[in-house]
Amino acid sequence: VPVLLFVAAPYIRRYVAGGRCKSTARLEGKVVIVTGANTGIGKETARDLAQRGKCSARVIVACRDIAKAEAAASEIRAETGNQQVIVKKLDLADTKSIREFAEKFLAEEKELHILINNAGVMLCPYSKTADGFEMHLGVNHLGHFLLTFLLLERLKQSAPARIVNVSSLAHHGGRIRFHDLQGEKCYNRGLAYCHSKLANVLFTRELARRLQGNCVTANALHPGSVYSELVRHSFVMTWLWKIFSFFLKTPCEGAQTSIYCAVAEELDSVTGQYFSDCQPAYVSPRGRDDETAKKLWSVSCELLGIQWD
Repeated sequence: VPVLLFVAAPYIRRYVAGGRCKSTARLEGKVVIVTGANTGIGKETARDLAQRGKCSARVIVACRDIAKAEAAASEIRAETGNQQVIVKKLDLADTKSIREFAEKFLAEEKELHILINNAGVMLCPYSKTADGFEMHLGVNHLGHFLLTFLLLERLKQSAPARIVNVSSLAHHGGRIRFHDLQGEKCYNRGLAYCHSKLANVLFTRELARRLQGNCVTANALHPGSVYSELVRHSFVMTWLWKIFSFFLKTPCEGAQTSIYCAVAEELDSVTGQYFSDCQPAYVSPRGRDDETAKKLWSVSCELLGIQWD
């Protein structure tokens, strides 16, 4: 058995790694935002986009932890030679921080070509954001919903532009429970994550519908099971991730579909889709429910106190 495992190991790893983004698209003169790019797949996504072209893209690393973000940006600048990897403070658990980030970005940057809504939380004990939203819903969905709203006009002005929402296969286990959206009546940390990832898919679907004719696309994706810090809130999951790390994607492998959705030439006019391993993937029936998508949009606007018609 050990011999068989040794022989099979490279094949297992190749299977686990999944699809790779083969696009050689260059991003000279482009402006990119990657949320949560201080670690994991966000950092690897920023690293890849920072090195596409001689005069590479201006990559905004938007993170809550400035010290970690600066360390990641410094590493990316040194490795890629791109000095335009810029750190900006963004706490998706606080709408004030989101508005401040957007206000500063719009004052400093005249264009925005790619917005990658990557940051997220997973398996948090019950807690609330600064605005009183359940943490998974608040960070994974509402935070990115507000950020996209605030930056959308700049994306339209910079078109063609792309919005990439990092969702998960976990959306299959999610439901949008309008009667208990904040999980105050019944809370399960695993299901709360699933619900928020379904919200990502539905947001993408409705956003794409509303953006038709604007040359701004919106697509969602599943990065795969990645060995990253995302499971840090669960001791059991952290332990299991370490034991089975051989069967998990590396952050670089997990970033491939995000990169693919951001740069692949064949996706220039593709919108409202869901990808995994750099190819279209199956969306759960709940993730294809247009009425739920529209209602979630309306409720999200109401919760955030915005009008987005």
